[in-house]
Amino acid sequence: MTTTERSYERLEPARSGVADTLRPLLEGLLGTLTVRIEFWDGSAVGPDVSEPGTIHVRSLDAIRRVVWSPNELGLSRAFVAGDIDFDGDVFTLIQALRPAGKAMRAGLKVAPAALTAARELGLLSRPLPPPPEEAHPKGWRHSKGRDAQAISHHYDVGNDFYALVLGPAMTYSCARFSRPDLTLAEAQASKHELICRKLGLHQRTEMRLLDVGCGWGSMAMHAAANHGAHVVGVTISREQAERARQRVAEAGLEDRVEIRLQDYRDLQGERFDAISSIGMFEHVGQARMSQYFTTLHDLLHPTGRLLNHAISSVGGSKLGTRTFVYRYVFPDGELIDVGNVIHAMQDAGFEVRDVESLREHYATTLRHWVANLEEHWDEAVALVGDGRARIWRLYMAASAVGFEDGGISLHQVLGVRNGHDGHSAMPPTRDDWVTP
Repeated sequence: MTTTERSYERLEPARSGVADTLRPLLEGLLGTLTVRIEFWDGSAVGPDVSEPGTIHVRSLDAIRRVVWSPNELGLSRAFVAGDIDFDGDVFTLIQALRPAGKAMRAGLKVAPAALTAARELGLLSRPLPPPPEEAHPKGWRHSKGRDAQAISHHYDVGNDFYALVLGPAMTYSCARFSRPDLTLAEAQASKHELICRKLGLHQRTEMRLLDVGCGWGSMAMHAAANHGAHVVGVTISREQAERARQRVAEAGLEDRVEIRLQDYRDLQGERFDAISSIGMFEHVGQARMSQYFTTLHDLLHPTGRLLNHAISSVGGSKLGTRTFVYRYVFPDGELIDVGNVIHAMQDAGFEVRDVESLREHYATTLRHWVANLEEHWDEAVALVGDGRARIWRLYMAASAVGFEDGGISLHQVLGVRNGHDGHSAMPPTRDDWVTP
């Protein structure tokens, strides 16, 4: 483990102690323990072996947090605060903990065990304040103001931090490893080129592209530099917009790429030949999905195409407000079933012409990002603090495992706004999309 070292008094290993006091609470919360958990007094629960890794409960504060929130939120707060740590390979450890995560029970069911543990350990004082990295967005869910808060929480962490994690491609979405030997930057360029071809940007120059949720401008720059497109990129992250404009200027593309700090819902009276939305749809939400696709449909010229690139889950998944990902990573995030996405696009007037899953590619992408973060750990901590660096490491590693085992997926859905008498201007086969 490369996280910042912390000093805690450690006693000689004991057969009893904190471990025995907490065993009923832990088993009620996590089910059968498949990973060793060691406590600050030297006692432990779980298997005697340290494979696939060991969770270290560093202080009484970790237990205090779990006692007051005996569910995922309490564990999350303890981890972010550094009162819980682990050693071993992060991916292997998360895979081993998957069954426990799925078996995690509601707080009320383990309340008696939590109360007993609290009494024995003297923890019936006031709860600790949550770590400062925790998000608490205000206002109506998916209103413009609240969406801006949620986006800022995740993306305005710091451009230099994201540069460490994402590498030179500066692209925060699934790459496409069309060959196993591609670097991360090459795989991101491969993804951008595939999207350009699905949108038909390679068929003629001077096409007008809207990139919704443009991030740091990578897709916009690729389309402009390689296909002569005129691109408008919109984001509601102030830090993203600033760095994207800087990158566009450095690439000499200011005459072809415009980066706006703008909500897609405020785009009015404009028309585009194509629209890309890459890694932004997760912030839209089920309740706003119809408005989202209708808005984008109305922005397109006849025969214009939309490529929606987004994480999905079977049946959809709305993050609970007391989960790790909601409080620390993606407040208000929602993953929508790809079947519902297709239906909503069709309701908005699109003809859906292609659906492609890149699930395994996202797992590989995330493993690259985790490797970048671990390689530059000390620098990352200096930039954003230990807590936020820990959040991103756990989040990205857990997401990689989710893509690998099929718990979540990634789909590109291509739709066209047909012209007169159903004219689509679509190529007869996918051969036209094959990247050189």
